[in-house]
Amino acid sequence: MKNGGYSEFKIFAGNSNQQLAEEIASIMGKPLGKATVGKFSDGEVSVSLWETVRGVDAYIVQSTCDPVNDNLMELLIMIDAMRRASAGRINAVIPYYGYARQDRKSKARDPITAKLVANLLSKAGADRIVSMDLHAPQIQGYFDIPVDHLLGVPILVKYFREKKLDNLVVVSPDIGSVARARSMAHPLDAPIAIVDKRRPKANVSEIMNIIGDIEDKNVLLVDDMIDTAGTITNAANALKEMGAREVYACATHPVLSGPAINLIKSSAIKELVLLNTVPLPNSLVAMDKIKMLSVAPLFAEAMMRIYTNDSISRLFD
Repeated sequence: MKNGGYSEFKIFAGNSNQQLAEEIASIMGKPLGKATVGKFSDGEVSVSLWETVRGVDAYIVQSTCDPVNDNLMELLIMIDAMRRASAGRINAVIPYYGYARQDRKSKARDPITAKLVANLLSKAGADRIVSMDLHAPQIQGYFDIPVDHLLGVPILVKYFREKKLDNLVVVSPDIGSVARARSMAHPLDAPIAIVDKRRPKANVSEIMNIIGDIEDKNVLLVDDMIDTAGTITNAANALKEMGAREVYACATHPVLSGPAINLIKSSAIKELVLLNTVPLPNSLVAMDKIKMLSVAPLFAEAMMRIYTNDSISRLFD
């Protein structure tokens, strides 16, 4: 059968990003599945499903963002509940995949949390993972189940193409993001530049040099996520000091922890474009410098293609 033999599909959500889940469900023409995801008095996560999932293609929309551990446990327990309720297939839709930054042993006795979370999701009973812009693409290989890795770049490219910025240069804020900057620069027909920095300790970055011509150019900084915003704002300020005309920035995942908001407000960034894989308070969404774009249409299309056994890769042709 075209739908893989599943009786129907249903969409459920944890508490991490209800608004995005509701938007996805609306596009797919379904209400969110009835479930209660709360806590017992001692803080343990409590999950109750209030409708049958037997034989259905079930989708759980849950970003593992702050509070990371609560949201991760909600996802694991929802997967377990659906497995024990005989769901036909359990798809964990994780717009933002947390614990991804420790994806290898960079020094002795380091954990590899990206692999640990992959093991937990598989062991809980997930049959498929759908995520966006993993911190490192090789994380897909940590799973022994199918992973559909969606890309946020086409959404961002479309937005900046419509802005029609002249003399545009796409800038990687560090060496590790060069491939992402190149994938953004190619469809915008723009050259790239690289910020060469040294990081003396975790979450602290120091700008060293700019590789490329950015003088009197509009520059666009591209990253997969913004956490404390030190890297992106230091890069923006350095670009401005070295002669850039206007500094724009974009990222898929707006984690925005610690001093991020104050750093962004006081930085040289003219406009910061973010995707809603992580929910932000309305006060931040309304901030003059911040522009939010929705990933719901892309996730909805991908989920429908998964249900009907159609190609996901064609979304990015």
